[in-house]
Amino acid sequence: MLIVEFQLPIQLTSLPDAIRYPDKLMLTGSCFTEHIGDKLGDIKFDIVQNPHGILFDPWSVAQSLVSYIQCKEYKEEDLFYYNELWQSWSHHSRFSGMDKGEVLRNINESQKKAHQFLKEARWLIITLGSSFSYRLSDLAAEAGVGKSGFPVANCHRAPANWFKKHLMTIEETNSVLDNCLHQLFQFNPKLEIIFTISPVRHVRDGVIENNRSKARLIEVVHHLVNKFGKLYYFPAYELVIDVLRDYRFYDVDMVHPNFPATRFVMEKFMQHYVSPEANQLAEEIQQLVTARKHKPFQAATEAHKKFLGVHAEKTKAILQKYPFLNLQEELAYFSAKTGANS
Repeated sequence: MLIVEFQLPIQLTSLPDAIRYPDKLMLTGSCFTEHIGDKLGDIKFDIVQNPHGILFDPWSVAQSLVSYIQCKEYKEEDLFYYNELWQSWSHHSRFSGMDKGEVLRNINESQKKAHQFLKEARWLIITLGSSFSYRLSDLAAEAGVGKSGFPVANCHRAPANWFKKHLMTIEETNSVLDNCLHQLFQFNPKLEIIFTISPVRHVRDGVIENNRSKARLIEVVHHLVNKFGKLYYFPAYELVIDVLRDYRFYDVDMVHPNFPATRFVMEKFMQHYVSPEANQLAEEIQQLVTARKHKPFQAATEAHKKFLGVHAEKTKAILQKYPFLNLQEELAYFSAKTGANS
Protein backbone atom coordinates (compact mmCIF):
# COMPACT_ATOMS: atom_id res chain seq x y z
CA MET A 1 0.00 0.00 0.00
CA LEU A 2 1.26 3.47 -0.88
CA ILE A 3 2.24 5.47 2.20
CA VAL A 4 1.38 9.15 1.94
CA GLU A 5 3.89 11.51 3.56
CA PHE A 6 2.55 14.81 4.87
CA GLN A 7 5.95 16.21 5.81
CA LEU A 8 9.21 16.41 3.94
CA PRO A 9 11.62 14.08 5.78
CA ILE A 10 14.84 15.55 7.18
CA GLN A 11 17.87 13.70 8.48
CA LEU A 12 19.26 15.16 11.71
CA THR A 13 22.66 14.06 12.96
CA SER A 14 23.01 13.84 16.72
CA LEU A 15 25.98 15.45 18.45
CA PRO A 16 28.88 13.06 19.10
CA ASP A 17 29.11 14.37 22.67
CA ALA A 18 25.66 15.68 23.55
CA ILE A 19 24.75 18.53 25.90
CA ARG A 20 24.47 17.59 29.58
CA TYR A 21 23.13 19.40 32.61
CA PRO A 22 26.46 20.39 34.20
CA ASP A 23 27.44 22.13 30.93
CA LYS A 24 27.37 25.92 30.75
CA LEU A 25 25.70 27.25 27.59
CA MET A 26 25.97 30.74 26.13
CA LEU A 27 23.45 31.73 23.46
CA THR A 28 23.73 34.77 21.22
CA GLY A 29 22.10 36.18 18.13
CA SER A 30 18.64 36.85 16.77
CA CYS A 31 15.28 36.73 18.54
CA PHE A 32 15.01 33.01 17.71
CA THR A 33 17.99 32.49 20.02
CA GLU A 34 15.72 33.39 22.90
CA HIS A 35 13.13 30.76 21.96
CA ILE A 36 15.84 28.15 22.54
CA GLY A 37 17.44 29.94 25.50
CA ASP A 38 14.17 30.60 27.34
CA LYS A 39 13.24 26.93 27.13
CA LEU A 40 16.66 25.74 28.28
CA GLY A 41 16.60 28.25 31.13
CA ASP A 42 13.07 27.19 32.10
CA ILE A 43 14.22 23.60 32.58
CA LYS A 44 17.22 24.81 34.60
CA PHE A 45 20.16 24.52 32.25
CA ASP A 46 22.99 26.90 33.21
CA ILE A 47 22.71 29.55 30.50
CA VAL A 48 23.58 33.13 29.64
CA GLN A 49 21.82 34.51 26.61
CA ASN A 50 22.35 37.63 24.53
CA PRO A 51 24.64 39.69 26.82
CA HIS A 52 24.37 42.50 24.22
CA GLY A 53 20.65 41.91 23.70
CA ILE A 54 19.20 40.57 20.45
CA LEU A 55 21.61 40.77 17.49
CA PHE A 56 20.89 39.90 13.87
CA ASP A 57 23.85 40.26 11.53
CA PRO A 58 27.19 38.40 11.57
CA TRP A 59 29.28 41.52 12.20
CA SER A 60 27.35 42.44 15.34
CA VAL A 61 27.41 38.88 16.67
CA ALA A 62 31.14 38.45 16.02
CA GLN A 63 32.08 41.82 17.51
CA SER A 64 30.03 41.17 20.63
CA LEU A 65 31.77 37.83 21.18
CA VAL A 66 35.20 39.40 20.70
CA SER A 67 34.24 42.07 23.25
CA TYR A 68 33.47 39.32 25.80
CA ILE A 69 36.82 37.67 25.14
CA GLN A 70 38.58 41.00 25.69
CA CYS A 71 36.26 41.94 28.59
CA LYS A 72 35.87 45.30 26.88
CA GLU A 73 34.85 48.17 29.12
CA TYR A 74 32.46 50.58 27.42
CA LYS A 75 32.93 54.28 28.14
CA GLU A 76 30.84 57.44 27.86
CA GLU A 77 32.08 58.09 24.33
CA ASP A 78 30.56 54.76 23.26
CA LEU A 79 27.08 56.11 24.03
CA PHE A 80 24.91 58.65 22.20
CA TYR A 81 21.87 60.63 23.29
CA TYR A 82 18.65 60.31 21.30
CA ASN A 83 14.93 60.36 22.14
CA GLU A 84 15.74 61.35 25.73
CA LEU A 85 17.76 58.16 26.21
CA TRP A 86 21.42 57.23 26.39
CA GLN A 87 21.99 54.41 23.93
CA SER A 88 24.70 52.23 22.44
CA TRP A 89 24.95 51.39 18.75
CA SER A 90 26.51 48.06 19.78
CA HIS A 91 23.62 47.00 22.03
CA HIS A 92 19.91 46.28 21.97
CA SER A 93 17.50 48.94 23.22
CA ARG A 94 16.96 47.05 26.47
CA PHE A 95 20.22 48.62 27.66
CA SER A 96 19.03 52.17 26.85
CA GLY A 97 18.08 54.50 29.69
CA MET A 98 17.79 58.08 30.92
CA ASP A 99 20.74 57.80 33.33
CA LYS A 100 24.06 57.61 31.47
CA GLY A 101 25.92 56.14 34.44
CA GLU A 102 23.34 53.42 34.94
CA VAL A 103 23.40 52.52 31.24
CA LEU A 104 27.18 52.11 31.36
CA ARG A 105 27.01 50.11 34.58
CA ASN A 106 24.46 47.70 33.11
CA ILE A 107 26.47 47.27 29.92
CA ASN A 108 29.77 46.69 31.72
CA GLU A 109 28.26 44.34 34.30
CA SER A 110 26.91 42.29 31.41
CA GLN A 111 30.37 42.36 29.80
CA LYS A 112 32.08 41.03 32.93
CA LYS A 113 29.50 38.30 33.41
CA ALA A 114 29.75 37.28 29.75
CA HIS A 115 33.57 37.23 29.86
CA GLN A 116 33.68 34.88 32.85
CA PHE A 117 30.84 32.69 31.63
CA LEU A 118 32.28 32.32 28.13
CA LYS A 119 35.64 31.36 29.64
CA GLU A 120 33.96 28.46 31.45
CA ALA A 121 31.28 27.58 28.88
CA ARG A 122 31.09 24.17 27.25
CA TRP A 123 28.72 25.27 24.47
CA LEU A 124 28.06 28.41 22.46
CA ILE A 125 24.89 28.57 20.36
CA ILE A 126 24.95 31.26 17.66
CA THR A 127 21.77 32.09 15.76
CA LEU A 128 22.25 34.35 12.74
CA GLY A 129 19.23 36.24 11.45
CA SER A 130 20.25 38.40 8.50
CA SER A 131 23.16 39.25 6.22
CA PHE A 132 22.04 42.86 6.14
CA SER A 133 24.22 45.20 8.16
CA TYR A 134 23.34 48.81 8.85
CA ARG A 135 26.16 51.37 8.87
CA LEU A 136 26.02 54.95 10.14
CA SER A 137 25.81 57.52 7.35
CA ASP A 138 27.46 60.93 6.97
CA LEU A 139 24.23 62.50 8.25
CA ALA A 140 24.54 60.51 11.49
CA ALA A 141 28.10 61.75 11.88
CA GLU A 142 26.93 65.32 11.27
CA ALA A 143 24.28 64.81 13.96
CA GLY A 144 27.06 63.89 16.38
CA VAL A 145 25.82 60.39 17.15
CA GLY A 146 28.70 58.34 15.79
CA LYS A 147 31.35 57.84 13.16
CA SER A 148 30.32 57.46 9.52
CA GLY A 149 30.54 53.84 8.36
CA PHE A 150 30.25 52.34 11.86
CA PRO A 151 28.18 49.12 11.76
CA VAL A 152 25.31 49.22 14.25
CA ALA A 153 23.66 46.33 16.08
CA ASN A 154 20.37 48.17 16.54
CA CYS A 155 18.89 51.23 14.85
CA HIS A 156 17.03 52.40 17.99
CA ARG A 157 14.23 53.88 15.82
CA ALA A 158 16.56 56.63 14.66
CA PRO A 159 15.93 58.44 11.31
CA ALA A 160 16.36 56.18 8.29
CA ASN A 161 18.80 58.61 6.65
CA TRP A 162 21.22 58.03 9.53
CA PHE A 163 21.99 54.59 8.05
CA LYS A 164 23.27 52.91 4.94
CA LYS A 165 21.96 49.39 4.36
CA HIS A 166 24.64 46.89 3.35
CA LEU A 167 24.16 43.27 2.28
CA MET A 168 27.29 41.55 3.57
CA THR A 169 29.03 39.43 0.97
CA ILE A 170 29.86 35.79 1.57
CA GLU A 171 33.53 36.77 1.78
CA GLU A 172 32.87 39.47 4.40
CA THR A 173 30.71 37.19 6.52
CA ASN A 174 33.21 34.35 6.33
CA SER A 175 36.09 36.66 7.27
CA VAL A 176 34.42 38.19 10.35
CA LEU A 177 33.16 34.84 11.67
CA ASP A 178 36.38 32.96 10.89
CA ASN A 179 38.41 35.52 12.82
CA CYS A 180 35.97 35.37 15.73
CA LEU A 181 36.10 31.57 15.88
CA HIS A 182 39.89 31.52 16.05
CA GLN A 183 39.77 33.91 19.01
CA LEU A 184 37.02 31.91 20.72
CA PHE A 185 38.93 28.63 20.54
CA GLN A 186 42.11 30.30 21.77
CA PHE A 187 40.20 31.88 24.67
CA ASN A 188 38.34 28.68 25.61
CA PRO A 189 39.85 25.53 24.07
CA LYS A 190 37.06 23.26 25.37
CA LEU A 191 34.30 25.34 23.74
CA GLU A 192 32.02 23.71 21.16
CA ILE A 193 29.79 25.80 18.93
CA ILE A 194 26.36 25.17 17.42
CA PHE A 195 25.28 27.44 14.57
CA THR A 196 21.65 27.95 13.62
CA ILE A 197 19.94 30.18 11.08
CA SER A 198 16.79 31.92 12.29
CA PRO A 199 13.60 30.89 10.44
CA VAL A 200 12.14 34.37 11.11
CA ARG A 201 11.53 36.07 7.77
CA HIS A 202 12.94 39.61 7.51
CA VAL A 203 10.21 40.77 5.14
CA ARG A 204 11.03 44.44 5.67
CA ASP A 205 14.05 43.73 3.51
CA GLY A 206 11.75 42.19 0.89
CA VAL A 207 11.00 38.52 0.24
CA ILE A 208 13.66 38.13 -2.46
CA GLU A 209 16.24 40.06 -0.46
CA ASN A 210 15.45 37.98 2.64
CA ASN A 211 16.14 34.78 0.70
CA ARG A 212 19.43 36.15 -0.61
CA SER A 213 20.36 37.14 2.93
CA LYS A 214 19.56 33.73 4.41
CA ALA A 215 21.33 31.93 1.56
CA ARG A 216 24.58 33.76 2.31
CA LEU A 217 24.38 32.88 5.99
CA ILE A 218 23.72 29.22 5.21
CA GLU A 219 26.63 29.04 2.75
CA VAL A 220 29.12 30.58 5.19
CA VAL A 221 27.99 28.54 8.19
CA HIS A 222 28.33 25.25 6.31
CA HIS A 223 31.76 26.30 5.04
CA LEU A 224 32.88 26.99 8.61
CA VAL A 225 31.36 23.79 10.00
CA ASN A 226 33.30 21.82 7.37
CA LYS A 227 36.49 23.76 8.13
CA PHE A 228 36.59 23.64 11.94
CA GLY A 229 36.27 20.82 14.39
CA LYS A 230 33.84 21.33 17.28
CA LEU A 231 31.41 23.25 15.05
CA TYR A 232 27.91 21.94 14.35
CA TYR A 233 24.80 23.04 12.49
CA PHE A 234 21.30 22.69 13.90
CA PRO A 235 18.75 23.10 11.09
CA ALA A 236 16.14 25.27 12.83
CA TYR A 237 15.65 27.17 9.55
CA GLU A 238 15.00 24.03 7.51
CA LEU A 239 12.72 22.51 10.15
CA VAL A 240 10.36 25.47 9.88
CA ILE A 241 10.75 26.46 6.24
CA ASP A 242 10.97 23.00 4.64
CA VAL A 243 9.48 20.49 7.11
CA LEU A 244 6.58 22.42 8.66
CA ARG A 245 6.26 24.60 5.59
CA ASP A 246 2.86 26.15 6.25
CA TYR A 247 1.55 29.54 7.36
CA ARG A 248 -0.42 27.91 10.15
CA PHE A 249 2.94 27.54 11.90
CA TYR A 250 3.48 31.30 11.87
CA ASP A 251 2.15 34.08 14.06
CA VAL A 252 -0.39 36.60 12.77
CA ASP A 253 2.43 38.67 11.24
CA MET A 254 3.27 35.67 8.98
CA VAL A 255 6.92 36.27 9.88
CA HIS A 256 7.59 34.78 13.32
CA PRO A 257 7.15 31.03 13.97
CA ASN A 258 4.34 30.44 16.47
CA PHE A 259 4.33 28.31 19.61
CA PRO A 260 3.67 24.93 17.91
CA ALA A 261 6.52 25.63 15.46
CA THR A 262 9.04 26.64 18.11
CA ARG A 263 8.00 23.68 20.26
CA PHE A 264 8.56 21.34 17.29
CA VAL A 265 12.04 22.81 16.73
CA MET A 266 12.86 22.55 20.42
CA GLU A 267 11.76 18.91 20.53
CA LYS A 268 14.18 18.12 17.70
CA PHE A 269 16.95 20.03 19.47
CA MET A 270 16.42 18.12 22.71
CA GLN A 271 16.20 14.79 20.88
CA HIS A 272 19.39 15.16 18.85
CA TYR A 273 21.56 17.63 20.76
CA VAL A 274 20.86 16.84 24.42
CA SER A 275 21.90 13.57 26.08
CA PRO A 276 19.23 10.95 26.94
CA GLU A 277 20.04 11.32 30.65
CA ALA A 278 19.58 15.08 30.46
CA ASN A 279 16.31 14.64 28.58
CA GLN A 280 14.99 12.37 31.31
CA LEU A 281 16.02 14.84 34.00
CA ALA A 282 14.48 17.68 31.97
CA GLU A 283 11.11 15.94 32.08
CA GLU A 284 11.28 15.69 35.88
CA ILE A 285 12.30 19.33 36.20
CA GLN A 286 9.53 20.42 33.83
CA GLN A 287 6.99 18.77 36.12
CA LEU A 288 8.32 20.79 39.07
CA VAL A 289 8.37 24.03 37.08
CA THR A 290 4.79 23.44 35.92
CA ALA A 291 3.71 22.67 39.49
CA ARG A 292 5.41 25.87 40.70
CA LYS A 293 3.32 27.88 38.22
CA HIS A 294 0.07 26.16 39.20
CA LYS A 295 -2.55 28.60 40.51
CA PRO A 296 -4.96 26.82 42.92
CA PHE A 297 -8.58 27.87 43.31
CA GLN A 298 -8.46 27.09 47.04
CA ALA A 299 -4.90 27.40 48.37
CA ALA A 300 -5.87 26.63 51.97
CA THR A 301 -7.23 23.14 51.29
CA GLU A 302 -5.46 20.06 52.63
CA ALA A 303 -5.39 18.66 49.11
CA HIS A 304 -3.33 21.62 47.87
CA LYS A 305 -1.02 21.45 50.89
CA LYS A 306 -0.45 17.77 50.13
CA PHE A 307 0.25 18.67 46.48
CA LEU A 308 2.90 21.15 47.61
CA GLY A 309 4.41 18.75 50.12
CA VAL A 310 4.78 16.02 47.51
CA HIS A 311 6.56 18.43 45.16
CA ALA A 312 8.78 19.76 47.94
CA GLU A 313 10.00 16.21 48.55
CA LYS A 314 10.50 15.63 44.82
CA THR A 315 12.54 18.82 44.60
CA LYS A 316 14.73 17.83 47.56
CA ALA A 317 15.31 14.39 46.04
CA ILE A 318 16.43 15.88 42.72
CA LEU A 319 18.71 18.39 44.45
CA GLN A 320 20.27 15.65 46.55
CA LYS A 321 21.10 13.73 43.39
CA TYR A 322 21.97 16.78 41.26
CA PRO A 323 23.20 19.49 43.68
CA PHE A 324 24.43 21.73 40.83
CA LEU A 325 20.85 22.47 39.72
CA ASN A 326 19.24 25.79 40.59
CA LEU A 327 15.89 24.75 42.03
CA GLN A 328 15.93 27.06 45.04
CA GLU A 329 12.96 29.10 43.87
CA GLU A 330 10.82 25.99 43.47
CA LEU A 331 11.98 24.51 46.78
CA ALA A 332 11.31 27.76 48.65
CA TYR A 333 7.82 28.01 47.16
CA PHE A 334 6.78 24.43 47.91
CA SER A 335 8.36 24.45 51.38
CA ALA A 336 7.07 27.86 52.50
CA LYS A 337 3.49 26.97 51.66
CA THR A 338 3.67 23.72 53.61
CA GLY A 339 5.86 24.85 56.47
CA ALA A 340 8.50 22.30 55.47
CA ASN A 341 12.10 22.88 56.39
CA SER A 342 14.21 23.25 53.25
